[in-house]
Amino acid sequence: MIGANPFLGVVFHWLGGLASGSFYVPYRGVKKWAWEVYWLVGGFFSWIIAPWVLASVQTRDLLAVLQAAPAGSLIKAYIFGALWGIGGLTFGLTMRYLGMSLGMGVALGYCAVIGTLVPPIFHGEFGSKVLGTTSGIVILIGIVVCVLGIAIAGLAGMSKEREMTEEQKKASIKEFNFGKGILVATFSGVFSACFAFGLDAAEPIARLSAEHGTSALWVGLPKLCVVLLGGFTTNFIWCLILNVKNKTGYQYFKPRLRQAPEERVPMLGNYLFSALAGLTWYMQFFFYTMGETQMGQYKFSSWTIHMASIILFSSLWGIALKEWKGASGLTKTLLAVGLGTLVYSTLIIGYGNYLATLVAGR
Repeated sequence: MIGANPFLGVVFHWLGGLASGSFYVPYRGVKKWAWEVYWLVGGFFSWIIAPWVLASVQTRDLLAVLQAAPAGSLIKAYIFGALWGIGGLTFGLTMRYLGMSLGMGVALGYCAVIGTLVPPIFHGEFGSKVLGTTSGIVILIGIVVCVLGIAIAGLAGMSKEREMTEEQKKASIKEFNFGKGILVATFSGVFSACFAFGLDAAEPIARLSAEHGTSALWVGLPKLCVVLLGGFTTNFIWCLILNVKNKTGYQYFKPRLRQAPEERVPMLGNYLFSALAGLTWYMQFFFYTMGETQMGQYKFSSWTIHMASIILFSSLWGIALKEWKGASGLTKTLLAVGLGTLVYSTLIIGYGNYLATLVAGR
């Protein structure tokens, strides 16, 4: 594809990974709210407000594009978004039980492999486009290196878990539970890959957006409106169920807790921190769609770069938040090697896409 710039695409994906790896940090500023309350408040900004506002600003005739889109594409994108929503809400539980470093490493390991390889296999392109070309093989090597990096980072997390006392774990991750966390992370990773399938199903929407005059850099934003609407549906239903079950619905409006009415809840701060978390989360896919436009015919490889970047930056946040305090030198070395391998994998994939642009430009 003439005009593609894979290395610029890698930079965009790194920015998206930084946003995704950072989004959970503002939630630490939320006080005296149940998880389902601040998750849904943040979700309104992640899945409804931000995608529709930015798509309306950056694309041409958003509503006309969506109205002209094939019904099949809209339905598939919405359903995959809803399935991803299941993985997304359990992803929050992964952070609660394993922390940012280990939790993201396990969940995104599954997500990277499934979300990257299934679309080309489904379209019958894996043999011809991936295995049948030099650029495709280089990209596949990059994907394998990424999985290796995820595995090494996961080993570092497991090593840390063995070395730390229960008191140390609880100090950095109050609800640490390794067994429960691994099960939730596995489930979350598999279902989270559905986001990649949703974006793939919504590709006709991007083409229509281009036909309506939208700049090539922004054609992917309307896809997010549909996929994230599906994700919002799942999360909205689940959070309402938890509101009813745990009797926490009043927390959206009341500045005092029922069980401790003498304590005031920082309502303004909670809404602001949740909004910041939600907007930060959305920015990962804002940059993702920008990066995807620069990857040429192998844009499915964007998913691996995105996952690697998320693990990289979430691990750096984990270090900053002292989740690795008390770990041995060997464990920290494993983490450093794992993160370095992830960076290397993104450069390999970027180079593979660059080779494809050279062939296309001949």
